[in-house]
Amino acid sequence: MIEYSDTMIRERYPRDYSAVRKEAESALKTLVARNGTGSDLLGWLDLPDTSPEALNSLLDTAKAIRDSGDLLVCIGIGGSYLGARAFIHALFGDRHRVRFIGHHLSPLAWSALLEELETRDFYLNVISKSGTTTEPGIAFRILREFAEKKYGNTTNERIIATTDAESGALCDLAKKKGYRRFIIPRDVGGRFSVLTPVGLLPIFAAGADPDQLIRGASAGFKASLSLNERNPALNYAAGRTCCYRKGKAIEVLASFEPRMHYFSEWWKQLYGESEGKNGKGIFPASVDFTTDLHSMGQWIQDGVRNLFETFVMIDHYQRDINIPKDQDNLDNLNYLADQPLGYVNRKAFEGTRKAHEDGGVPTSVFHLDYLDEEHLAKLTVIFEIAVALSAYMLGVNPFDQPGVEAYKQNMFALLGKPGK
Repeated sequence: MIEYSDTMIRERYPRDYSAVRKEAESALKTLVARNGTGSDLLGWLDLPDTSPEALNSLLDTAKAIRDSGDLLVCIGIGGSYLGARAFIHALFGDRHRVRFIGHHLSPLAWSALLEELETRDFYLNVISKSGTTTEPGIAFRILREFAEKKYGNTTNERIIATTDAESGALCDLAKKKGYRRFIIPRDVGGRFSVLTPVGLLPIFAAGADPDQLIRGASAGFKASLSLNERNPALNYAAGRTCCYRKGKAIEVLASFEPRMHYFSEWWKQLYGESEGKNGKGIFPASVDFTTDLHSMGQWIQDGVRNLFETFVMIDHYQRDINIPKDQDNLDNLNYLADQPLGYVNRKAFEGTRKAHEDGGVPTSVFHLDYLDEEHLAKLTVIFEIAVALSAYMLGVNPFDQPGVEAYKQNMFALLGKPGK
């Protein structure tokens, strides 16, 4: 179960919230009718594809990777890797068989990866609609050559292309080389693609439970596409829009679980690319508590009052550790003896939320019963629907990203790309 609470926002801005909530309902009707701006990119509302043909192909390939390879190396940038990384890190921490590359140009990180691959059997999953994006394009060149030197004539059996169905450089290469292929639906943008093969193949290869994930996604759509008072996506979109119109231009997503770090990174792309247009939009930031309470916590507590805070809390842990008693008690922590860490973590959240509210920061919170495939998938869908509603209320297209091209054109010119 996922519960969303925004009591403070409702109490702080009662009239404004009531009006914005009605706008959110109107935006939801537009989304459901699929007649708003960007309606040609609403294929994510029908995900995941659970047809036996689509699902079995993913599961069989994921099993083959687990059975005959040490590692899966995913090559992609933005939505082509963030969703998968979010799920995998949340479920498995640092103990998993997936590596991510193609989202940066660091020689140091590259050297470390190639050194690791020298002694490991690996598969490559290159993820790109076009196959010409600079960072993953360079990554695939390097790794394809590396794999060919290591595996020779069997290299093509170890490369999986997730790309457009019919066109593009990667599609053409995959057909020519005979790579296994998975399709990125044309009506699904990158940041909404985690429940397509873009995200599902790596997630399943890491060992995630497909039944739980599918059940969570279905529950997310059911909860978020209905016009009722408990709709978490609708209420979240209304609350954050209300804060924005009251001058709160920054949203901080805060979690007390380190495994949620990359989920926050995925959230930042989803909200930043969807809303930040035409001089508008809430700036999405994230913090990892309690760690960042000793750094960013100061700014949140006492800085400019132009932000609001959304917490994501895990209420129960499948495993917990009790704090031991110490005879000398030199650290004065015996008052916590025999308490579970989860209990102390929860009290840290409660104390932090109260402190930030007392400091003038509007807050809301998502409560997840557990950190597992079902809850992650449900929260993913809630956030996707909420950002569509928020962008509609903001008056921007939630599904394009025209500003992303500016840095590329400058970089191409500086690198001397022909025709630039």
